[in-house]
Amino acid sequence: MKARFSAKRPAVTALFAALGLITFVIENQFPPLFVPGAKMGLANIFSLCALILYGPAEAFAVVVVRTVLGSLFMGNISMLMYSFTGGVISMGLSAILMYAAYPKVSVTATSIASAVTHNCVQNAVFALVSNSSLVFSYMPYLALTGILSGAIVGAAVTVAFKKLPESFLARTAFDGTYRR
Repeated sequence: MKARFSAKRPAVTALFAALGLITFVIENQFPPLFVPGAKMGLANIFSLCALILYGPAEAFAVVVVRTVLGSLFMGNISMLMYSFTGGVISMGLSAILMYAAYPKVSVTATSIASAVTHNCVQNAVFALVSNSSLVFSYMPYLALTGILSGAIVGAAVTVAFKKLPESFLARTAFDGTYRR
């Protein structure tokens, strides 16, 4: 029997990408948090949701669409090399943690690790571009900001999944069920 094509998966993935893009654009209208360049990273809520519901391919698609279009919409193509690189590497870490260590490593812990990695990768890219190792002194501040933003994103995703109906979560990508 031939499997039926369902438009739900690509439609929800596109919705996550659109919501992530909107959040990214809005968040970039506000001044940085605590340290120059630091943002809360609320758009990552939708990437993490895509990872949990559908898997790495859809999560990477959300990250790619959000970073490419976000850079274009913000009129800052150089932002792409930082956001894209940080986003792809941190999503890779999230995928590994969710598939290899969940539930021993919670969604919030995964989000924190991802946010810290994202900030460190962006800083490393800047060090390569600027040919200056002095920017590495900025790393502790970026790690602290990553912990805060990762905790907020992880908590938001956890709360969202607790509020979703059980039937919506019957099958998730990483283990068949989402443990509330």
